[in-house]
Amino acid sequence: MSERTDPPRTTLLRRGEVHSPADPFATAMVVEHGHIAWVGTEGAADAFTDSADEVIDLDGALVTPAFTDAHVHTTATGLALTGLDLSTTPSLDAALVRVREFAAARPHDRVLLGHGWDAARWPGGRPPTRAELDEATGGRPLYLSRIDVHSAVVTTALLDLVPAAAVTRADAPLTGDAHHAVRAAALAAVTPAQRTEAQRAALAHAASLGIGTVHECGGPEISSEDDFTGLLRLAAEGNGPRVVGYWAEQDVAKARDLGAVGAAGDLFADGALGSHTACLHEPYADAGHTGTAHLDAAAVAAHVVACTEAGLQAGFHAIGDAAVTAVVDGIRAAAEKVGLGRIRAARHRVEHAEMLTPETVAAFAELGLTASVQPVFDALWGGEDGMYAQRLGPERARTLNPFAALLRAGVPLAFGSDSPVTPLDPWGTVRAAAFHRTPEHRVSVRAAFTAHTRGGWRAVGRDDAGVLVPGAPADYALWRTGELVVQAPDDRVARWSTDPRSGTPGLPDLAPGRDLPVCLRTVVGGRTVFVRPGE
Repeated sequence: MSERTDPPRTTLLRRGEVHSPADPFATAMVVEHGHIAWVGTEGAADAFTDSADEVIDLDGALVTPAFTDAHVHTTATGLALTGLDLSTTPSLDAALVRVREFAAARPHDRVLLGHGWDAARWPGGRPPTRAELDEATGGRPLYLSRIDVHSAVVTTALLDLVPAAAVTRADAPLTGDAHHAVRAAALAAVTPAQRTEAQRAALAHAASLGIGTVHECGGPEISSEDDFTGLLRLAAEGNGPRVVGYWAEQDVAKARDLGAVGAAGDLFADGALGSHTACLHEPYADAGHTGTAHLDAAAVAAHVVACTEAGLQAGFHAIGDAAVTAVVDGIRAAAEKVGLGRIRAARHRVEHAEMLTPETVAAFAELGLTASVQPVFDALWGGEDGMYAQRLGPERARTLNPFAALLRAGVPLAFGSDSPVTPLDPWGTVRAAAFHRTPEHRVSVRAAFTAHTRGGWRAVGRDDAGVLVPGAPADYALWRTGELVVQAPDDRVARWSTDPRSGTPGLPDLAPGRDLPVCLRTVVGGRTVFVRPGE
């Protein structure tokens, strides 16, 4: 985790709504030396006025812990912010127009980078051909990743930069090793200055959304060692969100040397459903195969044992039910070797974990695994007509992302975006979990909020953070929002209360159609890293 020195200031915030379990009626808060020193009511705040270096009049604003996004690809997010974004294009023709315009607007780029196309949402359902992209770019190198970042379409000029043996010239989206090869070639053309610019843009954007910490999921098939260590150095300057680094390689010593807290993150057990590369027990409904397995239970077990003995977290990208089963079986085998207590204490992680069964949910609880999940996946791809149903059929699709079952079993949840797969959008993520397209998988707004704040800290072994109580790190955000409501944990989305006698801190009403809160200020370790202009 990036380090920063505590600012020598005492700040008093008053006349607001402070979301704190220490005092559900708190309207004021004191921060000293980068930590929460006190929370309480307005009358008691007068005692701190003379000693405060700074007094902030909240004017009714809501104060919450800053969000933690537990799965981010920071450089790719920054490049998407500054590059070609195809996530909202309604058709193939519209996408090709956007490619042509982007190429014309950036005549000096060595490689054109874009992201976010999703042919499953386009009329006709097909991606662009290489000939269409060659024409749209005027024959320049172009890399366009699919929305799940597990496949890409490219131009002939980019293929010319890749060793012939590494990639097929077949006119179809590239997956697996071929995709890794073209992505490496595209990113190699990005200069160090462009990369730093992209990282700064991504972290600044995160701060503007009330995100105080991101978990960077890097790896040799995702970014580069220089990218990873450069990001950690940038975050250590203390001008933006904290960065916790995970390096997805089975070389445990390498992960430690790079400054990672785990040889984890996107260590691929399989691929993604949209690209037909997630590994399933039964074939896809729209393809005659079961996807791709990258790790078996024996490889998982060996890696978990090595990480546990080295004092690092292990973790795996596992989406399909067969991949999740392989991960669970491997971790259980590791527990037989080093002891269940040590496995549970290590808080190993599973990223995405979309296709779960009652048996694998129970195994997560038994083994103390953290489910690092992305609720917006369901918002984008769930439902009777969504991509999940296309790939799996409606019956299997309805079982995906069972957040309520995980919570009932006692499995720790950490919410993230997998940005740039889905945008950084913490309140939208909380809403997506509370209003899951499959009602039995919904969780309360309070539980979802906890998973996106305290859950991310717990996922890295910190139980004393992500909450506004004395002694906790002063990572918080100020919000302009509507009326606060209290939702009982067993109500899901059915009944709401504004009765102050509940003794429970309120949260914004996130019902569909309601405006989401607007971030006014973000503070990390007592340092202000974002202030909305005009506030």
